[in-house]
Amino acid sequence: MRRGQQAEVDTPGDNAKCYLAGSLHWRTGELFTTEGPKRDGALFVAHLHQLRRTLRRYKKIHVICDNAKFHHGCWAAWEFCHRYGDRVVLHFLPKYAPELNPIERVWWRLHEAITRNHQCQSLEELVDRVLAWLSDRKYFTVRDAAYLPTPAAGQNQAA
Repeated sequence: MRRGQQAEVDTPGDNAKCYLAGSLHWRTGELFTTEGPKRDGALFVAHLHQLRRTLRRYKKIHVICDNAKFHHGCWAAWEFCHRYGDRVVLHFLPKYAPELNPIERVWWRLHEAITRNHQCQSLEELVDRVLAWLSDRKYFTVRDAAYLPTPAAGQNQAA
């Protein structure tokens, strides 16, 4: 191109975004998701409320969280913990350890399968594809070698 001129490139959409908060049931691998317009404390708290309502039969719900600022640094999350902390317990992973968070594996697979290099013409089309992919794979493997207890020093590893 000549200096000072710029070619016009057609791109679909307006770069709108949609976010999912998600949790995996430890025993069954069932995926619970909550959709929202922003990745913030409001989405996180809405997801916690959904877990509380969906998993009514459980006396305690343990939620593993990464160290995103809105998980522990927003007023709504603190208020939720104060009100429902006897039933919903948050556990924070070490910083920069996404491989220890089971839900991250779901997001990695989702990105590889759907959201990277897609050719959807609208956000609605992309969201529909994502939700269809997730509903086809309603259950995911949670337990892994990363979660097995390590043998105490001096114990025989053969069982």
